[in-house]
Amino acid sequence: MDFYLAALLQGMCFAGIALGIYISMKIFNIPDITTDGSYTLGGMLTGVMITHGNSLYITLIIVLLAGALAGAVTGFIHTKLKINALLAGILVMTALYSVNLSVAGRSNLPLVNMPSVFNVVNLTIDPNLNALGILTIVVLVITGLIGYILKTDFGIAMRATGNSETMIRALGVNTDRMKIIGLALANALTALSGFLITQQQGFADISMGIGIVIIGLGSVIIGESLINWFKITSVLGSLLLVLLGAIVFQLVLAITLALGVDANLLKLVTAVLVLVIVSLPRLLLTKRYD
Repeated sequence: MDFYLAALLQGMCFAGIALGIYISMKIFNIPDITTDGSYTLGGMLTGVMITHGNSLYITLIIVLLAGALAGAVTGFIHTKLKINALLAGILVMTALYSVNLSVAGRSNLPLVNMPSVFNVVNLTIDPNLNALGILTIVVLVITGLIGYILKTDFGIAMRATGNSETMIRALGVNTDRMKIIGLALANALTALSGFLITQQQGFADISMGIGIVIIGLGSVIIGESLINWFKITSVLGSLLLVLLGAIVFQLVLAITLALGVDANLLKLVTAVLVLVIVSLPRLLLTKRYD
């Protein structure tokens, strides 16, 4: 039971990545690879600041700002320098590897017996259930905030930029600025996941972000399938199902490990799982019309 509870906690920690990928890929149609670097940046900054005695609140603010800056740089390169969005993300992600090493001064930072967001408040005696309660509150607050932003005039302009850039530009909206802000928001959320997962697993590592975009993409695809299945049209409902997708993705991986699959093959299993999730709806649709 604790094994699956740990997977549930990890899925909730990855909620920020799922929301970030949803904003960049589903709202702006931008394949943002910055995710790998901004996630690690959030984790490394968290490790450095906590081990140096900084408060969790200050650490959280710095992590969000750093993630937003990384996303804004990618947006700037893409919109102002007219570089392909995929290449812009790769360039920033590559640069962030050196930045993350410079920030931490080493490749791994243990956080043994350090304060964390999971023990700042004691909702229950059981540490796992306490972490679950705190994560639930954090995730719901973040989701509600993002849902509110996307329903404001500013958020509608962001969504319109992804749906019909030419039309919204004709209405006087600065689409370049919208893309930069959107990528900044997406990577701030990704860095938030780095902040949470570092405290949940008890260490930060320079390689923790490798392939993390696959987890986010898989979560979003599962969420999108649920959105289509339940015919959800509301913004908040869509965001909640994306979060559910992140949890389901981690639970499926946990079940895979429980069935005896070698942990060394977890990345391979993750890639195959995403491939199946992406291809299955198309295969079913093709079969229906054959």
